[in-house]
Amino acid sequence: MKYLNPLKLKTITATLLGFAFIASVVAPLRAQQPGQDKGSSRKAVERKNRAPVSKEVLRVKLPKAVEATLDNGLTVMILEDHRFPVVNVNLQMSGAGPIFDPADKPGLANLTAQMLREGTKTRNSRQISEEVDKLGATLTANSGFGSTAASISASGLSDNFDQWFGLMADMLMNPTFPADEFGKLKARQKTGLMQQRTQPGFLSEERFRRVVYGNHPAAVYSTTPAVLDALTPELLAAWHRDRYVPQNAILGIAGDVKASEVIAKLKTALAGWKRTDYKESLPANPKPVADAKIYLIDRPNSVQSTITMGNIAIDRRHPDYIPVVVMNSIVGGGASARLFLNLREEKGYTYGVYSNFTAVKYSGPWSAGGDVRTEVTEGAMTEFMKELNRIRDEKVPAEELEEQKRSIVAGFALSLESPQQLLNYSITRKIYGLPDDYWETYPSKVMAVSADEVQRVARQYVNPQTQQIVVVGDAKKIKTILEKFGTVVVFDADGKPQGTGK
Repeated sequence: MKYLNPLKLKTITATLLGFAFIASVVAPLRAQQPGQDKGSSRKAVERKNRAPVSKEVLRVKLPKAVEATLDNGLTVMILEDHRFPVVNVNLQMSGAGPIFDPADKPGLANLTAQMLREGTKTRNSRQISEEVDKLGATLTANSGFGSTAASISASGLSDNFDQWFGLMADMLMNPTFPADEFGKLKARQKTGLMQQRTQPGFLSEERFRRVVYGNHPAAVYSTTPAVLDALTPELLAAWHRDRYVPQNAILGIAGDVKASEVIAKLKTALAGWKRTDYKESLPANPKPVADAKIYLIDRPNSVQSTITMGNIAIDRRHPDYIPVVVMNSIVGGGASARLFLNLREEKGYTYGVYSNFTAVKYSGPWSAGGDVRTEVTEGAMTEFMKELNRIRDEKVPAEELEEQKRSIVAGFALSLESPQQLLNYSITRKIYGLPDDYWETYPSKVMAVSADEVQRVARQYVNPQTQQIVVVGDAKKIKTILEKFGTVVVFDADGKPQGTGK
């Protein structure tokens, strides 16, 4: 198995750096285009001696990971890279993520993952940490809210792969969830929960998830002190026993290993990990909310308003995925996107404002937002709405579309230098059942997106008439302002409803 020829990759990178360069330097010149001042504008900038930019579409042949299935059903994907004596490992256990948490136990999956490092049948928490440090390795486990999977990641030198991978296997198969360590973790979690409620970003995301996901499990963004009190080591052990199963897992390995040798090692190290009958069953997809509404989280004396707006869009397999990537890049994908140029560069409302979207096994939202000064909340809301309407009502100019598409392709090309990212691409293709040549054809598919497609997906997924808007700020100063944009429902920082505007 070989990677891209280093010389070819260097050439590709240089070419795409040209693409990135043009994306960054041409953006200001777009202010010179007539009839564009319905949203953002750009200052005229004279650029001389610019590097020539290739108009060729990136063509790549990505290395394919060696794929195998062990007798216990575990899928293994290995990408060899012998340039450096290091190895990265990631184990994704689908079906073990918080999306499957019991409704009355949010946080069970998350805490189970965090406790894996706190003790095994033969090692306590301190011994695990000391062995990891001695080997110069890393070893982590997590399962974030909204995720369908739990993951364990490890890395280290190829020379002592057997030792640090043995630690990982021990943590995977033999956790003991010691009560004393669990008590310490719960105490830290409770402190963290109190701190979270002081952060506008947390309050905004918590409310936004609740309003766009409704009854879907992805609406849950954190656990609660009451749930922490109710969770026990026995519940965590049962979750681990039932959900950490090989037939739903993918083990990705990238680095200085030989596939034929490492597979034999895996069979030995994971011999005790047995297949079960458990099958992942996702809840029904969330549906977009039909009517626009504004949710204000009162944060007295706040000097800024944190604005988030959006609604449910698509899942990762949806055929509109790539057009939405392009549309999102135009609206708020970075520092050359419309929202940033308008609200930061032209109006000076904020340090940064962006849009993004979540597309996984279930449909997630397209959203836009940022932090603005309290006194410019009305102006910011007006400009957000202007840009959302603009991407729907007007076809994106050809030059702007070309720049954003080349910027996306440039970012993709640069990511190919990382073996771990290359392996992630293979795992993504496997998880979502994408075609074998998906990533080889990704650049050409991005470049083929037309202005008509951008407008079509914008009209379908970016609709101010159905946007769910969450604003965290001082209600005394901004409630009457927000009421100019629709019905306002007020909550306090603990999530308790305080009343309705008009």
